[in-house]
Amino acid sequence: MKNEKKVFLVVEDFEDSRFMMRRLLEMAGYKVLEASDGEQAVKIAIDARPALILMDLSLPKLDGLSATREIRKKRMLRKVPIVAVSAHDSPQTRAEALAAGCNEYVTKPIDFDILNSVLERFLTEKPPPRNA
Repeated sequence: MKNEKKVFLVVEDFEDSRFMMRRLLEMAGYKVLEASDGEQAVKIAIDARPALILMDLSLPKLDGLSATREIRKKRMLRKVPIVAVSAHDSPQTRAEALAAGCNEYVTKPIDFDILNSVLERFLTEKPPPRNA
């Protein structure tokens, strides 16, 4: 049995930010899929069923809150951790993200030490069962 890397989905409309997050996650040993808008995020999440989703909240086509709500409607994705990523650091935005179904909220610019501790917390929790 080969050692499979955990797959993360990075949802970010700015290419430079996606690239930076992807490189850091790949250097940490994760496989990274990318989406540049909320519609892509929902489709990729359904198809790939990632171990974790980093979801920007300000996205074209379908914003991050709406994309999170759509993902949470899918039974097989309900337990996938979704970490909201936003430049808005207000209690209201944080509350909206958590109410939409995000498990955690981190602000931009991303402090990768904080993000790493959030990822470690979710990855050490019991993973959701994967139905074949």
